[in-house]
Amino acid sequence: MNEKAFISFLLWVCFCSAVQAQKIDSLQAVLDTAKNDQRVKTLNELFRASLQRDPVMALGYTREALNLATEINDQRGLAASYNNLGIVYRNQGALDKALEYYIISLKIYETLQNKEGIATTKNNISTIYSIKKDYGQAMKYLEESYNLFVELKDEQKIIGSMNNLGNLNSEIQLFEKAVSYFSQASQLSEKLGVKFADPLINLGNIYFRQGNYQRAVEQYEKGLAIERESGNRLGALNALTNIGITYARAKQPVPAQQYLDEAEKLCREMETHSFLPSIYKASAENFATQGNWKAAYDMQQKYDDAREKMYGEESTRKIAQMEMVIDFQEKEKEFDLLRQEREITKLELYNSRLFIILMVMAAFLLIGGLNLAYLSKKKIIKRKKASTA
Repeated sequence: MNEKAFISFLLWVCFCSAVQAQKIDSLQAVLDTAKNDQRVKTLNELFRASLQRDPVMALGYTREALNLATEINDQRGLAASYNNLGIVYRNQGALDKALEYYIISLKIYETLQNKEGIATTKNNISTIYSIKKDYGQAMKYLEESYNLFVELKDEQKIIGSMNNLGNLNSEIQLFEKAVSYFSQASQLSEKLGVKFADPLINLGNIYFRQGNYQRAVEQYEKGLAIERESGNRLGALNALTNIGITYARAKQPVPAQQYLDEAEKLCREMETHSFLPSIYKASAENFATQGNWKAAYDMQQKYDDAREKMYGEESTRKIAQMEMVIDFQEKEKEFDLLRQEREITKLELYNSRLFIILMVMAAFLLIGGLNLAYLSKKKIIKRKKASTA
């Protein structure tokens, strides 16, 4: 179940992309005449609009955007392109590569002081830590992201962020807090008039953890209906996987395998390989329930292979290296701030000393002037006395 729980956590970056998908035709029309940074922006918007429907096509858009942004030195376009590549590789289960691109994107956004980009990228970094079960780091980045979206008053991103906070609190078994976040996310989405399936699916996750499989399936089915209606294939894949896992756990092998097979097929069509470990594990459990030990063993082998690609020792080592890079960059910033503060203090001290010296010199000049005037006046008096005598 742990692996299933993170699946919903990965989706909110694409929140409302069903709405964006309606703009694909108009974006294509803009692309025909767009040049330079406007073309880069349009390509990245096409990535977001098409990601859930056709990830391969989306990848092509953002790669073209990256190449053009590099050629014309469009820093904002570069940051967006690297972030988009991170999303693609994360969905494929290539966590090391995803984190690498997120860090590059974050560094550029920080240089540009782009708060929205910083918030989005920090959210994405938190998903990597969540997948790796480093919940402390995941919560750190996610809370920083949430606070920035609140500061920016970006309600749609706040909805997604609350949904992710609910997922993370659910993962560490703070269920009441998780339900609160999901409820707030659902209420705010209703206020905005947007259908958002993730809170429903995530409530299903909580029912699953509590062993209430019937209510879990009910929530998942509601979410699946919304995703299918909106044409969100990635969201539908998430819901299908969760329903299959739930039926398998409830010892209902026939519907379980139907949903799992559909999920695997869709997973391969979309090349979203991060779902495969959960699908294979549930399929192994389902075949074991039916006494089909050969099929169960084969699925367990597939699960082990798929999981190793995402959670292996080499992956952990590389992510640790990335963490060191992030820490080093943060320490560099702190050092620069301290250095600037010392320079300011030195300058203030120098100015204070200079002021004191100037005041002392002015006093000496004043006293000297007064003495000179006094001596001059004294000489004049002596001369007058000498002339009268």
